[in-house]
Amino acid sequence: MHQTDKKKLEYWQGRLSADEAAYAGELSKMDGREALYLGSRDIKPISREDVPDKAPHVRNVVLELIEAQVSSSIPQPKVTARRREDERLARLIEDMLRNELDRMNFEEINDQQERTVPIQGGGAYLVEWDSTQRTHTTAGEVSVQILHPKQVIPQAGVCSGVEDMDHIILKLPQTKGYIKRRYGVDVSEESESEPGARGTEESTAEDMVTQYVAYYRNDKGGIGLYSWVNDTQLEDLEDYQTRRLRHCAKCGAREQEPLTATMAPPTVYGEYPWPGRDGLSRDANDSREIGKLNHTNVCPFCGGTKWEEREEDFEELTEDVRCSDGSVISALEQAIGSDGTPILVRTRLPYYKPDIFPVVIQKNISVFGHFLGGSDVDAIESQQNTVNRLETKMLDKLLTAGSYMSLPVDATIERNAGEMKLIRLANLQDKQFIEVYDMEGNVSQDLAMLDHTYEEMRQVIGVTDSFQGRRDTTATSGTAKQFAAAQTAGRLESKRVMKNAAFQRLYETIFKLKLAYADEPRPIAKYNADGEREYEQFNRYDFLAKDAAGEWFWNDQFIFSVDDTSATLASNREAMWEEARLNLQTGAFGPLDDLQTMLFFWTKMEMLHYPGAAETKELFKRRIKSQQEAAAQQQEAQAKIVAMQAQMQAGQASDPAASPAKRAGIVPGSGGGTGVAGM
Repeated sequence: MHQTDKKKLEYWQGRLSADEAAYAGELSKMDGREALYLGSRDIKPISREDVPDKAPHVRNVVLELIEAQVSSSIPQPKVTARRREDERLARLIEDMLRNELDRMNFEEINDQQERTVPIQGGGAYLVEWDSTQRTHTTAGEVSVQILHPKQVIPQAGVCSGVEDMDHIILKLPQTKGYIKRRYGVDVSEESESEPGARGTEESTAEDMVTQYVAYYRNDKGGIGLYSWVNDTQLEDLEDYQTRRLRHCAKCGAREQEPLTATMAPPTVYGEYPWPGRDGLSRDANDSREIGKLNHTNVCPFCGGTKWEEREEDFEELTEDVRCSDGSVISALEQAIGSDGTPILVRTRLPYYKPDIFPVVIQKNISVFGHFLGGSDVDAIESQQNTVNRLETKMLDKLLTAGSYMSLPVDATIERNAGEMKLIRLANLQDKQFIEVYDMEGNVSQDLAMLDHTYEEMRQVIGVTDSFQGRRDTTATSGTAKQFAAAQTAGRLESKRVMKNAAFQRLYETIFKLKLAYADEPRPIAKYNADGEREYEQFNRYDFLAKDAAGEWFWNDQFIFSVDDTSATLASNREAMWEEARLNLQTGAFGPLDDLQTMLFFWTKMEMLHYPGAAETKELFKRRIKSQQEAAAQQQEAQAKIVAMQAQMQAGQASDPAASPAKRAGIVPGSGGGTGVAGM
């Protein structure tokens, strides 16, 4: 299974060498960019007389300007249905994607990419289905991991995008134990071929190897995969995104998942009863459990022990499938037999295949002819070198400056710990030769040049004082400062557009992987219009439909984008809190003296993660409940009084001989007074 195909291995090793040679110019810059961001002390010569040296003091403006652009906001998914009847499914996809963002801790992923992308001009995400992530009720989950640009080798000559390539090769640092667990291949004797794929560290690690993974377009337009370590092949899949199930090499039976169902004996014709050759029957009396047989790696049908993987294009239903909207896909459907009579056959559903590369590129800004975008570090590299040189020059001036004294030739100075120092002169006339000279280092021109260079760097990137939160003397009012910040945001809009485009492709890829491999319904948590948490299910069978010819197909016709406006506003929680308070004060939530208004307000504050909002919301819930209970008791008491009065009136009407006083409900009291009847 894991024998190395020498010809394929040599082919892909040759492709890697050719692609690396074409990409060498970009790869050679990457470590230097990282070094500048981390505060490199190297100085390049500025003039012919200048001697390259190490800067003893570095003002890291590169880091300052990169950090000024870091945004913690994550573009939120926005899915648009192409058909009116798919609106519910579009909202379901949005809720599923939001849950995936929380499950995969995208805050940490985004934080790292926010620095890698402007430094290197771009970054990459590897989006795959990880079948090893299993729970008691589910098998597999979507996995998203960050790829550094030096780990991604594009096809030589193709710069327009990943989907336009015939292949793309990744360099993944892996432990030897991981390779053994994942592929069953022992690479304990192999060495790490490219330690640089782990970072700037060049020394090899004993327990690490470099795994090469090549994704390519096959002859059918699908995605193939070839993976290797040094000269050892790990995986060779011509169509790796198709379904693969193990079948018995002897009888061809498909391996079953461990189930509580039991085996049904074959019929006299050698065939298995419903649901077919799988032999599953919940009413069978055979006590052989499939799960136990699978654990022994024995075929439950023929006893064979040899298995082989086969690609599956269709799945045959063994039981009815219930969709989220209550509809049912029957396990049996009607067909026409060979003799022309209607018969019942098992429903065959096609497996969904994404047929897309699992690599998503996020560019900093688009540059024609570049696989990645433009790097901010490249744009200001020369200015950072000038800053380092000026800082070094000013430091030299200040440290070499000091005070100098002139003395007669034969004068001596007594050195001691006291405050008074004695200067001994040969004669009194030599006193006129004693003088002190203060030598000051004049760095005014250097400071002016340093300020000019710093401002030049900021203008190249497009970062102003208002954007950095610094004191801005050009803006004299709050409105002016907001306008200045908005102007800067406009100059940086291209970077946000590129980030949104990457997340758009990322969301579409996640959805397609869920559609292809999430066999079990997945729970989804969301908030309804009242701010209460609700739970739904993402069921991939909801996206099955039939065409006019009665053929099943997968409905993946949705438009993916991001809701950038709400994401940017939601990232500033303080501003959102103030906006909610303003809406409360202006009566947007309702009258201020109404408890329902306050409940609505604190529900909104809880959604905005205001500290203590959940407890305050529960307090108003209890108040409203108490108010409702009191109102109900009052209504009940009033209803009882009305009922009693109705009974008395009915009794008086049935007794025409009753006195007027009795009809009025007044009877003589024991003390000579009067009392009300019934009291």
